[in-house]
Amino acid sequence: MSVKTDFPSGGTHPVLTCAEAKAWEAGLLKDEASEWAAMEKAGESIGRAVLEDYQEIGGLPEKARVLVLVGKGHNGGDALLAARTILALRPQSRAVVVLCFGAGDSRPLAARSLDRLKAEASGRVTMATSGEALVAGATYDLCLDGIFGFQFRAPMDAATTAVIAAVNAHPGILFRAAVDLPSGVGETCAPVPFRADFTYATGIVKRPVLAAGVADSVGRLRYLDLGFFNAAMPAATEHVLLASLLAPLAALRSSQTDKRTFGHVLIVGGSRSFPGAVMLAARAALRSGAGLVTAFVPAALAPEYAAAHPEAMWVGCPETAKGGLAAGTLELVREKLPRATALLIGPGMSAEPEVIATVQAIVRIANIPLVLDADALRPEVMAACRGRRVICTPHAGEYERLGGRSGLRPVPDDSSGTEIVAVLKGPITRIVVASGPTETGPAYYSLFGGPVLARGGSGDILAGLTGGLLAQKPDHLLLAAARGVVWHGRAADLLARTHGQVAVEISQILEQLGPGLHT
Repeated sequence: MSVKTDFPSGGTHPVLTCAEAKAWEAGLLKDEASEWAAMEKAGESIGRAVLEDYQEIGGLPEKARVLVLVGKGHNGGDALLAARTILALRPQSRAVVVLCFGAGDSRPLAARSLDRLKAEASGRVTMATSGEALVAGATYDLCLDGIFGFQFRAPMDAATTAVIAAVNAHPGILFRAAVDLPSGVGETCAPVPFRADFTYATGIVKRPVLAAGVADSVGRLRYLDLGFFNAAMPAATEHVLLASLLAPLAALRSSQTDKRTFGHVLIVGGSRSFPGAVMLAARAALRSGAGLVTAFVPAALAPEYAAAHPEAMWVGCPETAKGGLAAGTLELVREKLPRATALLIGPGMSAEPEVIATVQAIVRIANIPLVLDADALRPEVMAACRGRRVICTPHAGEYERLGGRSGLRPVPDDSSGTEIVAVLKGPITRIVVASGPTETGPAYYSLFGGPVLARGGSGDILAGLTGGLLAQKPDHLLLAAARGVVWHGRAADLLARTHGQVAVEISQILEQLGPGLHT
């Protein structure tokens, strides 16, 4: 068996090295006119994306002050054109522009970008040196970093290093945004790179921004599609997931359907110690579009859950002394398996030996694809997955528990025939296709979501959403996992933009799943 890696057309774009990106862009942007068109699109895309992300902290003020750090080349031009877009949409805002290498060194399109900004925001653009712009007490609602692009190579000159260090340390800058890559990040990195809150990868996601060692400089990574892959796409082993993966879910469903058309997901979880997790997972599965949801929970929880959410079928199971799922759960699950299309195990489940043994037994008899989450993510459970088709959803600690420090090792070496898709949750969620004891690739990155997801219950919602999606497409593990993380992340972005990052409850993400398909 092998995991399907085909996606709907346009669902992913490649991640390239800086050298590969340079060669690809050279084949597309063959003259000044095409370069200028790409810069205009990049600038407008960055400007609008900044305004969207700024909503997470209340929105960019109408009278915003914007600091623009400009280098010699196209990144500087992109930053200037982004400022132009922002000033056009905030007509009372102002910009302070710092040409880090002087006006005489600007390349033609960067100089053209500055002229356009000045012409269209007449009287609202001030030119300044870095010393003038960064005086004590100066305040900026936004700083745009366009000093260096993806062709940067260390070392960085002392004067620019001093400017970046001063910007990083300046207490009066509220929101820092990097164009394409933070200045100083590249195939080789400077000791003092720009520290961004958001980095907007324009046209192509370059591999350096995904390196673990630069995460604090990159901040939250966004990808802005400029149409560089509309006609063709290079081969790659790493990919970024696109929101267009969700488009089929937003389309009209056939009128000739019934509830079984959209799958039946079984959920096994819950305990006296963690009663809420399985509820969140079941609610997410209900929102996923699955036709039927059946949840197996400790008997003491079932009546309350059924009253709160009668759309799901709640099966009360025998309990251990501590309120976990006892051995008798196996027969109840066995009875439902023939009519199910996917099985999720783990949310809120305790780690009692009897519970783990019960889960192992369920996995061994399951002939449908599995999603394993939370306390089901244990080596002894994964060992029972030989010959099974599995999505596992570990966070960093669970990944370590599975032996993932140097590679995904969820199953023993003699596990031929096992299909595993691992959703490695984190600030940037990475999905890997694994076979046997090691990661084999390819890898897929979701750039959606953010700190609003750093709450208990977030993973339970993702697990339920993924299980429901898998029930609808049981033959495509990777597609279900990818759609799950993208949908979950987009809903989180909408929640943060609507209510902020702080004063929210994780269950509110459920209310954003509908808008997340159509926004």
